[in-house]
Amino acid sequence: MSDIAARLKEIRETLPDHVRLVAVSKTRSVAEILEAWQAGQKVFGENKAQELTAKAPLLPQDIEWHFIGHLQRNKVRSIMPYVHMIHSIDSHRLLKEVAGEAERAGRRIKCLLQFYIASEETKFGLSEDEAAEICRDRELIHHPAVCIAGVMGMASLTDDQQVIHKEFATLRTIFRNLKEVYYSDNPEFTEISMGMSDDYPVAIAEGSSLIRLGTAVFGSRNP
Repeated sequence: MSDIAARLKEIRETLPDHVRLVAVSKTRSVAEILEAWQAGQKVFGENKAQELTAKAPLLPQDIEWHFIGHLQRNKVRSIMPYVHMIHSIDSHRLLKEVAGEAERAGRRIKCLLQFYIASEETKFGLSEDEAAEICRDRELIHHPAVCIAGVMGMASLTDDQQVIHKEFATLRTIFRNLKEVYYSDNPEFTEISMGMSDDYPVAIAEGSSLIRLGTAVFGSRNP
């Protein structure tokens, strides 16, 4: 068994049934991704549009590609043939762009609203007021080419477990509030994407349904 296959097996044995693993394949080679795929991993996450569009045509068609990084509006069209879910919807304008390009491509794309939950400075992520503005745009929310499927967030880079628990609990609360106010009749609004290699056990304890693991799956990156 390869190192990647062994890591995947070890991780899967710890995951509850409702939690899915997104193997973060940014900077990883086609060979490494294929090794993970051969070990049964079918969901992969990329951070950059150019990297996704370069790799996807070279890999098995049953891979479910998730876009998990900051997405510029002028890059949306390029990923449309490949992407299944976009975790990083951080503006009203971006969601409109995704809806338009998905419609032109004849696709229906699942989208997660990305929230700013960290205590440290970060460039991207919605406030609750900004999310409410999106959710009140009923034409966009009911657009046939997009599906708002849940929320995403990243905790602070800290060893303080209480801080991480608090931030993930905040995202869980945001999810529940949105579900109650805007998505009570939407059975597809189910996802909470939170947790990376250093903090995913805390994320699972706080209700994550999608964890995004890179180093934990592929090992340390080469210098």
